[in-house]
Amino acid sequence: MYALVDCNNFFVSCERVFRPDLEGKAVVVLSNNDGCVVARSNEAKALGIKMGTPSFQLKHFYEKGTLIPFSGNHQLYSNLSTRIMSILAEDCDNLEIYSIDEAFFSLDRIPPEQRISHCRKLRDKIRQWVGIPVSIGIAPSKTLAKSAAHFAKSFKGYRGVCAIDTEEKRRKALSLLPIGEIWGIGRKMVVRVEEKGIHTALDYAERRRDWIFSEWNLPGLQIWEELNGHPAKFRNKDDKRKSICHSRSFAKTISEFESLAGRISDFASSCAADLRSEGTVAHRVSTFIRTNRFREDLPQDEASTEIILPVAANSSQQITTAALQGLRIIFKNGMEYKKAGVVVSDIISMEDNTQLIFDPEEENQREKEDRLSELMDLKLGDLRLARQNKKDNSTRHEHRSPNYTTCLEDIIKVY
Repeated sequence: MYALVDCNNFFVSCERVFRPDLEGKAVVVLSNNDGCVVARSNEAKALGIKMGTPSFQLKHFYEKGTLIPFSGNHQLYSNLSTRIMSILAEDCDNLEIYSIDEAFFSLDRIPPEQRISHCRKLRDKIRQWVGIPVSIGIAPSKTLAKSAAHFAKSFKGYRGVCAIDTEEKRRKALSLLPIGEIWGIGRKMVVRVEEKGIHTALDYAERRRDWIFSEWNLPGLQIWEELNGHPAKFRNKDDKRKSICHSRSFAKTISEFESLAGRISDFASSCAADLRSEGTVAHRVSTFIRTNRFREDLPQDEASTEIILPVAANSSQQITTAALQGLRIIFKNGMEYKKAGVVVSDIISMEDNTQLIFDPEEENQREKEDRLSELMDLKLGDLRLARQNKKDNSTRHEHRSPNYTTCLEDIIKVY
């Protein structure tokens, strides 16, 4: 039996932990550069605000005070997520962290009659220790657990925990679940499925197994198995990625090479950190830059280049050096660059990396770089390459909250 812990309106809830005055008020969290809405409180949803709504369209709400905006503060959100996952790791079996605000765990060692009370105690503990409200879904498969969490979040009568643990409950829940709410069915697939006369999760689950496979292949069959209470083997989230990209659009255009080099160094260092966290190395480092295509009054440029490393690497120094080498090739004076990024590809496991024969001096240099990269990972951003920006001043975040839990200057003062 699986349980899914799902944090309620997670980004908004993180902002409310240190601002209890926001309880009951309409709050939204904005994307990079304060572009559009990426999270909404229930009160904001009641105002009719949709996900992805551009922030400038909501200024009349901000001015009236009926809607409170926050710039995304992902350092705060990540820290609170880590605290929640630490609690789950202590109290739960076979924890599988699915995203920043969701995690599965096993309830097999908990007697059936104690599962709901066990999850309610866990929910209360997270609320008391971290301040984040969560909903928990219980079911024999992950997809059903996801659906159960949806009902736990939507209906107060469940008191935060919903169990789909009988055939009667399964059929009732699936009959109330629109096809677009099923985990794993995207927008494009919804249209195709509805064309076949399937409108609810129960419609889908009651179709013949061979028909489902002929129409939707293995991914569709996995969903069907899960909806019928049979756990399916999904692709491991830890499978190695084929490429990693870090990029950003800037609040203000950048025309100086040194300023752009600082941003490219940031992106390259982040790519290298991701490689190290996954135990992989990359052979290819690509750099791209582009101007604002909507500014027809300015000269336009869009360019990219790729540097092939003689030996696959994941140290921040090597990845950054290659990215900057690429930038020097494609950068043009007089251009106003709006977006830039770094992509590492041709990724392999560290164990599969074939080393060249280095002279002792070169081998020693690589070992130093690897040790320094490990220190950079431990310092969580305090230790940076000299070429990196000291402060991210190219992104708009007019409504960002303090980093209450990770910055000494932002710790709440009690008088």
